Amino acid sequence: MAQIRMPDSVQQFLSGARAAARPLIPKRFRGDIPVVPVVRINGIIGFSTPLKPGVTLASVARPLERAFGVRNARAVALLINSPGGSPVQSHLIYRRIRQLADEKKRSVIAFTEDVAASGGYMVACAADEIICDGASIVGSIGVVGGSFGFAKLIERLGIERRLYTSGEHKAMLDPFLPENPDDVERLKSVQQEIHEGFIELVRRSRGSRLKGPEKTLFSGEYWTGNKAIPLGLADQIGDLRSTLRARFGDKVATPLIAESRSFLGRARQGIGLGMGPGADIARGGLDMVSHGAALAEGIISALEARALWARFGL
Repeated sequence: MAQIRMPDSVQQFLSGARAAARPLIPKRFRGDIPVVPVVRINGIIGFSTPLKPGVTLASVARPLERAFGVRNARAVALLINSPGGSPVQSHLIYRRIRQLADEKKRSVIAFTEDVAASGGYMVACAADEIICDGASIVGSIGVVGGSFGFAKLIERLGIERRLYTSGEHKAMLDPFLPENPDDVERLKSVQQEIHEGFIELVRRSRGSRLKGPEKTLFSGEYWTGNKAIPLGLADQIGDLRSTLRARFGDKVATPLIAESRSFLGRARQGIGLGMGPGADIARGGLDMVSHGAALAEGIISALEARALWARFGL
């Protein structure tokens, strides 16, 4: 069957129309410009304060799906700034990144900012390469947990603790009861199990690139980027823009793939110190109690979050 050939004038018109429309097309949809979509992992993993939700699989799943779904992407970049947090959420995010990378046959490059430690480093291990700043904090391959003991305080205040449980260990590590050595041993056993899983993940991800003694690498210690590279915990010093331009050319597009928002933007609840006398009266004073409780919870959460960042001098 003979092919029908368009007249030269029609071909020239279509070619000119395509050339004229090309600048109007977003870079990530153009085949003539290399694209590396970027997903930001920023904040404490799995730990939320009323003013700043933490990073969870639920919060990054959609951006990851969209980033790996960009057609003709040369790679996917992760921009990580996290001191860690929940080991479960860290591992879930790690697994989702690896699943998408395998499904879409995309390479993944992690760029660390201030810190990629503990769970933040676990997420970075989902990448094929880890690129950091010389002063980035990297590592902290370990597990930590902490609490406070108030048993002597409530005794001094004349407060009687009344606790009713079903199950021998249901009140394990209750901060208002004296510390039980057996409970501490059980907690350490759980921590050891989680730590061993973390170590195996790093071994599997970094492979033969790990150079330092395991007793040092997996002690929970952390290093600057300059020190992490000789240990095999990171691959090179660099930043997102210069690294991607050097690899894919000066015209490389790096669209930031963020959570989708409605037309008017997504409302986010925070803490209010007061809603006005009329509103308080209308709510029968219950709002004041609610705001007071939210304020106290917010302060405690903010202090805990601040303490986690402070562990790395940030």
